[in-house]
Amino acid sequence: MGLDQTKPGMNTQVTRQLHNFHGGLVFETYKDITSKIVAIQHPLPQKIILPLRQHIGIPAVPVVKIGDYVLKGQLIARADGYVSIPLHASTSGKVIDIGDYPVPHAGKAVATCIVIKPDGEERWADIEPTENFLSIDPKQLQEIIRSSGIAGLGGAGFPAHVKLNEGVVNVVDTLIINGVECEPYITCDDRLIREKAHYVVAGTRMIRHAVQARQCVIAVEEDMPEAYAALAQWIDDDIELIKVPTRYPSGGEKQLIQVITGKEVPSGGLAIHIGIVMHNVATAAAVYRAVTRGEPVISRYVTITGKVGTPRNLQVLLGTPVSDCLRACGYEHNENHRVIMGGPMMGIHINNPDIPVIKTTNCILVKEIQPIPAEMPCIRCGNCVDVCPIKLLPQQLYWHARSENLEETKKFHIFDCIECGCCSYVCPSHIPLVQYYRYAKTRIAAEERKREGADHARQRFMQRQHRLEEEAQEKLLPQVSTISESDSLIADPDIIKSYIEAAVARTRDKRHQSRITDLEDKDG
Repeated sequence: MGLDQTKPGMNTQVTRQLHNFHGGLVFETYKDITSKIVAIQHPLPQKIILPLRQHIGIPAVPVVKIGDYVLKGQLIARADGYVSIPLHASTSGKVIDIGDYPVPHAGKAVATCIVIKPDGEERWADIEPTENFLSIDPKQLQEIIRSSGIAGLGGAGFPAHVKLNEGVVNVVDTLIINGVECEPYITCDDRLIREKAHYVVAGTRMIRHAVQARQCVIAVEEDMPEAYAALAQWIDDDIELIKVPTRYPSGGEKQLIQVITGKEVPSGGLAIHIGIVMHNVATAAAVYRAVTRGEPVISRYVTITGKVGTPRNLQVLLGTPVSDCLRACGYEHNENHRVIMGGPMMGIHINNPDIPVIKTTNCILVKEIQPIPAEMPCIRCGNCVDVCPIKLLPQQLYWHARSENLEETKKFHIFDCIECGCCSYVCPSHIPLVQYYRYAKTRIAAEERKREGADHARQRFMQRQHRLEEEAQEKLLPQVSTISESDSLIADPDIIKSYIEAAVARTRDKRHQSRITDLEDKDG
């Protein structure tokens, strides 16, 4: 099927048996606030701020300098290593700064950004489409996707090409395209599907070719009937379209895999270990644009909701300040409000509204500030265990994290925690459990980096010692070569080694004797 075959198909549906996952929550979603309103294009901001790191992995490296004029879609920072993706200008204009600016990162207040002053002309750089994606090698398709700067747009931000490469290295049984928006308030994927369903379906087929998946599934929640209907118009029997129950966090990778396939991702493992690759619907749409038009990722749908004048979804250029998005939806600053980037369960509170929208920004939520209940002792009620979708033991993790017994937290699989917040939500003692887990993870990661640094320094020292020994031996080799070939010594490594050791010993004795002579001369 080529790129021109994006017309509605026969829509042959296959009934799939769905499964359950442990724990989770069912609560009010508040999605009707924005899901029924068509998304609009956000106006061009006065300043674009583009962090070099907008994904999980290594930051990109600038290839422009202050004063350069750049075009929309132009490469402005190259990938730095395998787990890294390039960055492109989201509009045309002048680079006015490259430096540290506030960024939307839970553990980092500022980071290096490229700042562009838009010229208002929106002049595009030269971009080149791919005529027929099925006619090219999957690895070439992966490279097209990588060069377009595509990271997972569902929130995690994992570089898309890393997952796509699994299709070459490993056998992929099932490709899952995730359209399950399980967190309250967020509807950006819902609106994207309704408005650009053919982008999602065509992009899904491209990803499937890139990973060579045996079968393909697109999943949406039961409370997204319009999105389901929009997708159904474009699906043939090569893709399975399913609805999953509305339950948080059913959109999590491990939970959705379990619901669809009945398989569980092993502790500490990856989805590919059980033959599955998952991408978000927004990622699929971005792949479609990258392949058919040559467009890099320079914008995304963002839900602006909560205590704003006109809640809705916006199509936002990356690098647009959050404050601009809020003003576009009729919000005026209020000290009694707090701004959350993301949803109410897994989002991060931001104190500086001038931080930019990045590739992983799916929602900007404004809520009233509520008094934080006093933390009380754990009463061992077990509610946290009942709702944990990973089947961890939150009580044990909490006790060990609080006492900074980091080795024990690792034994209880702290890095399997997806920080969904279910445990904190149901805790009658108002213990901010997720905060303790994040703290422990940060400490463990810092200690591992420190240990790796010490190991690296030790390895460099050993390599230097080995190099010095080799250089010393190389200096003695000319002496060895004077030995007569008729003696057959060159052919015997043991004799050569003995000769070298004897020569080194003689040199050492000469140096020792020289030191003794010098001392005797000084003593007079």
